[in-house]
Amino acid sequence: MTAQLKNLVGGKWLDQAGEETHEIINPADGKTVVATLKYSTGGDVLDAVAAAKEAFPDWRATPVHRRCRILFHVKELLEQNLDAVAEITVAEHGKTMEEAQGDLRRGIEVVEFVAGMPSLSKGDFIEDIATRIDGYIYREPLGVCVAACPFNFPAMVPMWMYPVAIACGNTFVLKPSDKCPATATRVAEIMVEGGLPPGVLNVVQGGRETFEALITHDDVRGVSFVGSTPAAESVWTLGTRCHKRVQALGGAKNHIIVLPDADKAATIKGIIGSAYDCAGQRCMGCAVAVLVGKAQDWLDDLVAAARALKLGSGMDPATDMGPVVSAAAKERIERCIQEAVDEGARIVLDGRGVKVAGMEGGLFVGPTVLDGVTPEMKTTQTEIFGPVLSVMRAETLDEAIDMANASPYGNGHSIFTSSGGAARHFRNRIECGMLGINAGVPAPMAFFAFGGHKRSLFGDLRLQGTDGIEFYTQKKSVIERWYGLGATGSVWGRG
Repeated sequence: MTAQLKNLVGGKWLDQAGEETHEIINPADGKTVVATLKYSTGGDVLDAVAAAKEAFPDWRATPVHRRCRILFHVKELLEQNLDAVAEITVAEHGKTMEEAQGDLRRGIEVVEFVAGMPSLSKGDFIEDIATRIDGYIYREPLGVCVAACPFNFPAMVPMWMYPVAIACGNTFVLKPSDKCPATATRVAEIMVEGGLPPGVLNVVQGGRETFEALITHDDVRGVSFVGSTPAAESVWTLGTRCHKRVQALGGAKNHIIVLPDADKAATIKGIIGSAYDCAGQRCMGCAVAVLVGKAQDWLDDLVAAARALKLGSGMDPATDMGPVVSAAAKERIERCIQEAVDEGARIVLDGRGVKVAGMEGGLFVGPTVLDGVTPEMKTTQTEIFGPVLSVMRAETLDEAIDMANASPYGNGHSIFTSSGGAARHFRNRIECGMLGINAGVPAPMAFFAFGGHKRSLFGDLRLQGTDGIEFYTQKKSVIERWYGLGATGSVWGRG
């Protein structure tokens, strides 16, 4: 792991020009310094964009199969370094080792997907669309693209973006999360080791001001972002005002609807994993369980399963759930729990104030369950982003769907049922971008688009899949006619 995290500019690792040093603390003990960084200045941003701009013409002209050979080699290196990168993630974020490995694994799947770019980026052609006129469409890269990413998946989320952009022929400037930058920085090192030419991928460390400087730079063409809804809306507004192409993914309040005909054991396991894996710090996790009819009787078993989860260090194989990412996150989550209680929710499992033996300074919030939650409560409208499960009750499937659709977010909702008809009804009526049927975490694989509806997505094109290729390329339509010997018929023998 790099002790002092640097910027990657034009193939060189450089110190930032900023003065303030920021420490990355291991949240499991709340004291060990994992890495340090300084925030980038405006000059650092200018240098990174200039390097990307300079590298673009040659990278664009690099045949697509050669780009993909580099990505195949990068994939091999990422596989070889999987455990080492995962250990960095555990140390700076608090994930369990299994969660950290999965984080990078999903990023590797994106590299696998875009390594097939020769077939993914093909255009369309029609011969003789009119007399002796051919018509065709082809794609070309945008140019310099930039991204900022959240802390919760420090390997996967950046890799939703820059491998796709780079495979399409763009160059890239990444700003990792300043809460968990070491993972993304190490992955960028591996990308360079894999053979990316200088300037194709650049990294600038920093916070909001750094990213805003990237967005507003005249030479930047595409902007990608994942974060909270207020931040995503701000990025969308700023980027479109600066005439950039923007995709900005925001927050979520995902619901799992439970019908009484569902497999009880599988459903409870699915809800527990969805709500409490990654300490609830993921946009695809379950925040609300809507128990329908007799499924309301399952609450005690659900609470017992949550209570049984073991908290601890992510390096301990026996740990089910690690700490939250920071002291500020812990304070916010516990404040949201109290606000829900003040609104009238009944707390049936309280994760506040828990201590883990040997890690008393750790930033732990235990699994929490709130019952009696209603759609109009603030807790239902707010993304808590922690290990807090709200329980709502409904008598019919339509009532449960209405509760989920009342959310301002539309990221991902799920249903557990043994009825194909109920699942189909849910699929048709639910208002979100990603759906799970007997799946607690409806996150699509790399070859499908990732993104929600309503206030979970700002922009028309989502991340990864063919949407990602559409976003990072622009189309040109050509109408082509040739005059000369071929047109006169003197060679071909036909007029």
